[in-house]
Amino acid sequence: MQTTASAGTGSPFGALKGLRVIELGQLIAGPFCGQLMADHGAEVIKIEQPKLGDPMREWGRGKPVWWPVLARNKKSITLDLRQPEGQQILKDLVAKADFLLENFRPGTLEKWGLGYDVLSAINPGLIMIRVSGYGQTGPYAQKAGYGSIGEAMGGMRNLAGDPSLPPSRAGLSIGDSLAATYACLGALMALHHRHMTGRGQVVDSAIYEAVLAMMESTVPEYTEGGYIRERTGSILPKVAPSNVYTTRDGELLIGANQDSVFGRLAEAMGRPELAKDPRYATHHARGEHQAELDDLINDWTRGLSTAEVMALMDLFGVPAGKIFKTPDMLEDPQFKAREALVHVAHPEFRNLMMQNAFPKLSETPGQVGWPGPALGAHNAEIYGGLLGLSESEIAALAGKGII
Repeated sequence: MQTTASAGTGSPFGALKGLRVIELGQLIAGPFCGQLMADHGAEVIKIEQPKLGDPMREWGRGKPVWWPVLARNKKSITLDLRQPEGQQILKDLVAKADFLLENFRPGTLEKWGLGYDVLSAINPGLIMIRVSGYGQTGPYAQKAGYGSIGEAMGGMRNLAGDPSLPPSRAGLSIGDSLAATYACLGALMALHHRHMTGRGQVVDSAIYEAVLAMMESTVPEYTEGGYIRERTGSILPKVAPSNVYTTRDGELLIGANQDSVFGRLAEAMGRPELAKDPRYATHHARGEHQAELDDLINDWTRGLSTAEVMALMDLFGVPAGKIFKTPDMLEDPQFKAREALVHVAHPEFRNLMMQNAFPKLSETPGQVGWPGPALGAHNAEIYGGLLGLSESEIAALAGKGII
């Protein structure tokens, strides 16, 4: 598996090499967008409150290992944006930046005199990336909006979980991460527009809208047919067979809902006649007999080990797979061949592993250059090198608690 290098003065890799992002905000919704951009070579300068830092520095199961992932490839500086001197320093940084990324509650930057009208006057090409619960406008804009609320409002929570239980969650911060991903997508769209016009703009990514974008045809299903999609657990209604099946020593997913694929599954089961049975011969018929078909397949898989079922599925060309946990990922040959997981050198954690930079680009691949840095680790580099402040000026700012 790939072992990454230690932090340097810049990012000598990636399609976004040469671009500079000033990252404000904290937690996940904004910083994950910064991570995506840093993964592909952008210089991401993360601004944190002096002495406190991003709360993500303390998050994780047991040891605080989330920060090394979320802040990887970034540079950390401290700056108090609530003080006029700190606000002026941010303006100086913006003059030398391509993007400003923030996920404060809407109106916070304006309260500090740092709205887009002010910052774009300093740098007309600036692209401001704004991530929030409800977006920058509308009657809910000022409400507190966490990812979980956006998932509920966008419709995802109503569809997650077993239908006999209350709405569930995916076990991950999907709403935050989706909003950050759309923010990154919007930033690159705005960058293309700037290439053509020279002008920056505001990218407004709302968590509930990022979730809504994932909701497939649920809206027209209701407006055209009066149908409201509800929780269905491990299946999609009328799409069969596609479910989790129990084996002698575990469980696995099989997806054979296309006619030709179901025919191959029937052969693998030693039951080729099933593909011609009127109850299962077509997509519609299998959907109407979904429960009994799942029971029939479960009866077969229960008599075999997971490895035996997987071998048959591969032999007959039927999509199937184990339900992976982290130990499975660490040992899987596909993960190893594509370096999907990387070992990252860290001063505290001896065996720090994390997901690699995605997607893979053939000419300008991203990478994990270094883990999330210590608080203020790049103060001297950014304030002294980028802004040209002297050591005495930097020390004076630190003495006043501004950095």
